[in-house]
Amino acid sequence: MKGSLIIVGFFLLGLLVGNLDFVPKELYSSQVGLVVLCVLMFLVGISLGTSKGLWKSIKETKAVVLLVPGATIVGTLVGTAIIGLFLKDWTIYETMAVGSGFGYYSLSSVFISEFKGASLGTIALISNVLRELIALLAAPFLVRYFGKLAPISAAGATSMDTCLPIITKVSGNDFVLIAILHGIIVDLSVPFLVTAFCSI
Repeated sequence: MKGSLIIVGFFLLGLLVGNLDFVPKELYSSQVGLVVLCVLMFLVGISLGTSKGLWKSIKETKAVVLLVPGATIVGTLVGTAIIGLFLKDWTIYETMAVGSGFGYYSLSSVFISEFKGASLGTIALISNVLRELIALLAAPFLVRYFGKLAPISAAGATSMDTCLPIITKVSGNDFVLIAILHGIIVDLSVPFLVTAFCSI
C-alpha cells in the first residue's frame, strides 16, 4: 500500500508541476515519456531474466493466459453496459466505448472525442485515469480478497507498463508474464472496440 501511495503522490506532484509551468515543455514531450517507459521495461526485463522460475512459468501458462484478457474485456463491457442503463445523457454503447479504453486514456479519449465530442472524450480520459489509479492503490487489497490475477485485470491495458511494478510486487514474478501478455492483448483491442461502439 505504501508503494502505491508513493506512486500516486508522484502523479499528483506531476499534475501540480505541470499546472504551474515549472518544467519546459520539451522535457515532458511524448518522446521523453517513451524513453522513460523503455527504461522501465528494460529494468523489468532484467528482473525477469534473473528469475529462475520464469521459464517454468511460461511453459505452464500456455494458452490459458488468454482467458485473463478475455475476462477483463468481457467483464468491463458488461459492467459499463449495466451502468449505461442508468444514465440518461449517454447511451449504453457510449458507456461501453468509454469502458473500452481499459485504462489506455491517451488513445481512447482522442478517438472518443473525434467520434462523440469533447464531453464524452473528457469522461473517457477521467474514467481511464481513475482505472489506472485504482489499480495502483488497490492492488494489495485485490490480491488479498480476489486473488493474484485481480490487479492484472483491474489494471487493464496498463498491466504491461505503468502498473507492472506494483503487480510484480503484490502478485509475484510468476505473474509478470501474464500481466505483460494481458496488457498487450487488451491494448490491441482498444482501437477496434472504441471505434466500433462509437460507430453504433
